[in-house]
Formats: sequence, C-alpha cells, structure tokens
Amino acid sequence: QVLLVESGGGLVQAGGSLRLSCAASRNIYAFNVMGWYRQAPGNQRELVAAIRSGGILNYSDSVKGRFTISRDNAGKTVYLQMNSLKPEDTAVYYCNAVMTGREYWGQGTQVTVSL
Repeated sequence: QVLLVESGGGLVQAGGSLRLSCAASRNIYAFNVMGWYRQAPGNQRELVAAIRSGGILNYSDSVKGRFTISRDNAGKTVYLQMNSLKPEDTAVYYCNAVMTGREYWGQGTQVTVSL
C-alpha cells in the first residue's frame, strides 16, 4: 500500500504563489512517474505536471512557465511550485504516482485563486 499526502493548498490572490507538497510513504524514486493533476468543478481531472524516474518533466500548456515540479533528494516528497496564479487555476490538486501498472492517488488539496 502506498500513501500520498498532499499539503500546501489554500486561498491566494491572482498573481500570487503557492507550493504544494506530496509526501509519499515509500521512496519516490521507485515510481515510474509522479505527477500533479487538478480537477475544477464540472471539469475532468487533467494532468498539470509530471516527473519521470529519469528526471524528464512534462507540463500542460496552461501552466508552462508558471509551475515547476520537483522532488527532494531524500526521496520522500514531490513539490509543485505555482507562480503567477490565475483564477482559472482554481481546483482540487491531486498527487499521482505510477509504478509498474499500479496507480496511486492522494486525497487532494484545494487551491483557490481570487481576483
């Protein structure tokens, strides 16, 4: 069993920044991919950013240049640094991990960006 616990969400004004953290119950370097997804009310869950075991990064077009995904050297936490936040970034953000055909999700953390 793998547990993923997100933190760092909250309310921020447009143009502000937040950093989300995803703490994993096992070494994150064991996963093939770790990523951040988000889901706004009425919308499907969408990929925001992902980092592969070899270090390759992927971002959705809507967050490129504003968000940065990273991981710590201790192998415990994946981060999502979010800058220049916009109201359309408002959503529940979920941490995701994939390992050889198994997929794990965190419980989500709410990010709300006000005008």
